[in-house]
Amino acid sequence: MSSTPDARARDSQTRQIQDTVTNVEKHFGELCQLFAGYARKTARLRDKGDLLVREVNIYADTETPHLKNGLKNFADQLAKVQDYRQAEVERLEVKVVEPLKSYGTVVKLKREDLKATLSARNREAKQMQQLDRMRQRNPSDRQIISQAESELQRATMDATRTTRQLEETIDEFEKQKIRDIKKIFGEFVTVEMTFHAKALEVYTTAFQNIQNVDEEEDLEVFRSTLRPPDYQSRLQIVRANSKSSLDRTGSTKNMSGTLQQRTPNTLCKKEEEEEEEEEDDDDELEDVTEDEN
Repeated sequence: MSSTPDARARDSQTRQIQDTVTNVEKHFGELCQLFAGYARKTARLRDKGDLLVREVNIYADTETPHLKNGLKNFADQLAKVQDYRQAEVERLEVKVVEPLKSYGTVVKLKREDLKATLSARNREAKQMQQLDRMRQRNPSDRQIISQAESELQRATMDATRTTRQLEETIDEFEKQKIRDIKKIFGEFVTVEMTFHAKALEVYTTAFQNIQNVDEEEDLEVFRSTLRPPDYQSRLQIVRANSKSSLDRTGSTKNMSGTLQQRTPNTLCKKEEEEEEEEEDDDDELEDVTEDEN
């Protein structure tokens, strides 16, 4: 574009600045989109967490007392995690996404500065070309050549001034870019650490709540639900009847034993009576025989 070494140096510098601005515009735009997507995904995860909390509460209402209480407490802690996640989403949008998005305006302003500098460079280049043509066409016309040289000098001064201003603004731009990157990424890490630290505390409590469910108590409650309301009274009646049956069986055995004991005696007594009758008959026969004799 320019023929003088100083002009070529300025042109190289301008291209480098332009590349820097283009690089920031490209990558900050990508980072902005990705961080915004990260925040949206986190918001969706928050919504899924809310649905999970609702389902756990619904399920808890169908369960035994201790398990119900444990699930309710678990759901409460899980709801707290979603509240922290909501705060995480809001902070990501304010502290990370918005600052990156604002770089669209910053880059636009730097492009305008670049445009002004390039315009000044172009005017300088045109004046230089015009001076060269005049020198070739009218080498003896000092007035025209002098006027062209004056125009070139003004264009060069304007190009130098805008270049210096661009150097200052791009230097400030680079300094601010580094500061912003440190701040934005630092804020991202801080937001994430804050969420995870709070979530860890709440998840610890949730774990304890669900582990503290009294299994044995709930099993007794569950087993009692399998029996009808009058099961216990009927069970007592059955047990009482069983006891009575056992008592009667024992009494029968005792009576049987008595009968067994009495029966031999009765039989013996009858046998004794029969023996006595036989003895009486024998006595009568003896008497009759003696009479006949």
